[in-house]
Amino acid sequence: MPRQPELFPLPSPPRATSASTPLADRMRPRSIEEFVGQRHLLDPGRLLASCLAGGALESVVLWGPPGCGKTTLAALLAEASGGPAAHFSAVLHGVKELRRIVEEAEHERRQTGRPTVLFVDEIHRFNKAQQDAFLPHVEAGTIVLIGATTENPSFELIAPLLSRVRVLVLEPLTDDDLGRLVDRALRDPTRGLGALDLQLTHDARRLLLEQAHGDARGALGTLEIAARLAHGSRAPAIHDAHVREALQRPTLRYDKDGEEHHNVVSAFIKSMRASDPDATVYWLMRMLEAGEDPLFVARRMVVFAAEDVGNAAPEALAVAVAAKDAVHFVGLPEGRIPLAQAAIFLATCPKSNASYLALQAATTDVRERGPLPVPMHLRNAPTRLMKDLGYGRGYDYPHAHPDAVTTQVCLPDALAGRHYYQPTARGAERAIAERLSAARRPKGS
Repeated sequence: MPRQPELFPLPSPPRATSASTPLADRMRPRSIEEFVGQRHLLDPGRLLASCLAGGALESVVLWGPPGCGKTTLAALLAEASGGPAAHFSAVLHGVKELRRIVEEAEHERRQTGRPTVLFVDEIHRFNKAQQDAFLPHVEAGTIVLIGATTENPSFELIAPLLSRVRVLVLEPLTDDDLGRLVDRALRDPTRGLGALDLQLTHDARRLLLEQAHGDARGALGTLEIAARLAHGSRAPAIHDAHVREALQRPTLRYDKDGEEHHNVVSAFIKSMRASDPDATVYWLMRMLEAGEDPLFVARRMVVFAAEDVGNAAPEALAVAVAAKDAVHFVGLPEGRIPLAQAAIFLATCPKSNASYLALQAATTDVRERGPLPVPMHLRNAPTRLMKDLGYGRGYDYPHAHPDAVTTQVCLPDALAGRHYYQPTARGAERAIAERLSAARRPKGS
């Protein structure tokens, strides 16, 4: 008989730990009573509460930031199911290992009628073809899939797999949640740091929770190092200086290829659009401090200058391009200065998307009406034959008129009278609107 696959690591029975085991792993909850946070999923009446109480388990994907309890929750669900379980890492394993697990799961299903719970860590790392390998086994009920990911499943998982699972969103832990975990670790003499008999000062606790950004693993890892520093210096308590030394420079959660990247970039663009220079420079520095390519930021600013500022402040495009050239020329860290200057300038400019709307409207006509013929009077006539055919006949040279304004129509006949560009009354575009109104009037449109 094939061996029954086992989930790694199961929360129960208690595992042997040693001083070399990281504190976050030693303190991993071994029962739902120890689990902290995610009450929106675990309170009575919620789906996971029913599953943990022994109800039927369905395939789910747990989506949330690092250190919010995805792996622990998956282990608790697998244990509550009472059936066989297997752990599968998208980083370490491939389709070959999946086939072996499925064979064992099929044998188990034939023998007992129970499905195997398959926990897939970092499921977003599977490519589309590898994800396809799960589909028939989830569909047949051979396996109950529990996936864990820090990335938006909408971007990373194929549609057929998404349609077969429930996506459950886990939230970053609150400071109260983290505080409970930290206090528990300080008191526990067996799995935690209780044997050191160390206190945590108010300032140290506040700093630790603040810099954890909702990540339990990060909070406990920092606490462990800070406790080691305090114990080594024979201090009776962990002070904020110990926490700062343990933190070194905190890292910002920002995946340049994932959802957080898109969220922060979106906030940056929308803050400029809302004419909020304070939020603009904050989101700018969130990107740069997290390691974003400054030229990527500059490119977004160039697009913004044309799309959202437009002719209300036509110099904005030149400022954005200059910032791009400046950061390319001087590099970082000094390149942050022209980027910040330009971003604040764009945020405080008058705004107009009239040019962008004109582009969209003209694009619609081009795509829907096809290649309409160029009016004859607008065509060049470089040969005698073309001139005889009427190319260029009737062209009215604008500079021959006062103010260089002519009554000639330049659109194809089928589009005569179309006004794609509708300037606003903001900034420099007010003067453009006045000139354009005078230029359009003689054409009777």
